[in-house]
Amino acid sequence: MKHVDRHDPATRTWVNDAIRAVEADANRSCDTHLHVFPLPPSWGVDLYLKDESVHPTGSLKHRLARSLFLYGLSNGWIGPSTTIIEASSGSTAVSEAYFARLLGLPFIAVIPATTSPEKREIIEFYGGKCHLVDDPGKIYEESARLAQETGGHYMDQFTYAERATDWRGNNNIAESIYEQMAMERFPVPAWIVVGAGTGGTSATIGRYIRYRRHSTRLCVADPEGSSFYPSWVTGTAHPGKPSRIEGIGRPRVEPSFQPMVIDRMTSVPDATSIAAMRWVNEVTHHQVGASTGTSVAAAMEIIREMRGHGIRGSVVTLICDSSSRYKGTYEQDSWLEKNGIDITPDLADFRALFRR
Repeated sequence: MKHVDRHDPATRTWVNDAIRAVEADANRSCDTHLHVFPLPPSWGVDLYLKDESVHPTGSLKHRLARSLFLYGLSNGWIGPSTTIIEASSGSTAVSEAYFARLLGLPFIAVIPATTSPEKREIIEFYGGKCHLVDDPGKIYEESARLAQETGGHYMDQFTYAERATDWRGNNNIAESIYEQMAMERFPVPAWIVVGAGTGGTSATIGRYIRYRRHSTRLCVADPEGSSFYPSWVTGTAHPGKPSRIEGIGRPRVEPSFQPMVIDRMTSVPDATSIAAMRWVNEVTHHQVGASTGTSVAAAMEIIREMRGHGIRGSVVTLICDSSSRYKGTYEQDSWLEKNGIDITPDLADFRALFRR
């Protein structure tokens, strides 16, 4: 008999300790809050915002980064000296930089040059390096090139997001939503509304809904110009353009996007997303980012329909991150004017909702 033994006790010990450290991060954190949005009770429809901005790295992507690290460690892709590389629009890179520092690993974020300065600063705060790319469509191949050049590991969130998370439960975001809704007047949501960046969150929630046999429908809110919406509608790939709403929308349909688990897609103009963001900030005092505005805009469209048809129930969406990451963009009227975005009509429409 012949055999080849590649077992390295030191590396296995390091991986065991690394997995323990990543899971300890989750164990230290309470679940994220589920806020009641102040809709008039007489409407018969309740809206909830699950606040993912309270994670240690300030966004929904903290869950994804944790899962991707556990996936990479368990697959043997990450070792004690591996350089971690990720293609990102910013938030995933922030969270992965945090976990890389936790494990003592170098981290390089390959991000569009347009990524907000606030996000770049946080990546660097956690010890990561920012590798800026002028063409956002090139971040994938540049990440693969850097991984080959450094002998590192390209995390590739856009491929692995939908498979790194256990969609059957195990305290994923879907299971958390249903547990937190259990004592509400409409405990099983009529709709859950999310955006799509990798498509991993919508895949996890859509699969969980079916696995648990819930009647909930899933809506994905997509910013204007993204490839997800036209590709889902036609069933064929449509190239898009880089999104001005950071964190969601993609110029291509990502491998993690699972169209068959989605019941509705809504294309939301950028002006509407930013108007909804500012409206949420006004009426809740939760300072949310524009991707949250995209989902809230789609959720409010659903709520209008429910009211129009006399349907009672609950709708759940997510606070993806905080507006503190966009002080120089979405919160600045001068930035809106420079980019030709007029939010005035949409903001007036949102403000008028409670007067109707």
